[in-house]
Amino acid sequence: MREPLTPSEARRTLSLLLANRVGVVVFTSHALEEMRFDGITNPEAFAVLRFGQIFEPAEYERGSWRYRVHRERVCVVCAFDTETKAVVVTAWRKQR
Repeated sequence: MREPLTPSEARRTLSLLLANRVGVVVFTSHALEEMRFDGITNPEAFAVLRFGQIFEPAEYERGSWRYRVHRERVCVVCAFDTETKAVVVTAWRKQR
């Protein structure tokens, strides 16, 4: 996969990965810790990945391109290992 993806390419890749259940999503220990801290459940994080929007260009950090997926009051940041594997690296609940 050629990266960085545009926001629309990243959205399409996530949609295909999740809709067809041909891929896998894994959570880093850091993501799980941050989710626990902000009270974000796994189903809530998956809903963000399925239905959220990607507005910003990818950011290169710690060896991977990262994409911020926004939905309502939660942001989930993911990277792609391959076209069929996404890694959630962190997440947070947005302040009101």
